[in-house]
Amino acid sequence: MSTTRSRLTAQGQISIPAAIRKRLGIGPGSVIEWQESGGEIIVRRSGSCDSEQIHQEVFGDAAPKPHSLDELKSGIRDHVRKRHARD
Repeated sequence: MSTTRSRLTAQGQISIPAAIRKRLGIGPGSVIEWQESGGEIIVRRSGSCDSEQIHQEVFGDAAPKPHSLDELKSGIRDHVRKRHARD
């Protein structure tokens, strides 16, 4: 594992080295998360949505109820097809 360094500016900003940006798959406007764990700081790319948002998109305003894995996969597949359909 190689070590890279960044310098903190007076405004509390840092530059993320290009190799790290590439590995995380981030660019301008990306959101990253900082988490403290056992005396270490973990930096990772932030997810764009949570499970509640996914449920809302897949099943609409229906009251949450347990769904089988097949129902979840089918709902996700239908949503993606609708969202990315080319007319």
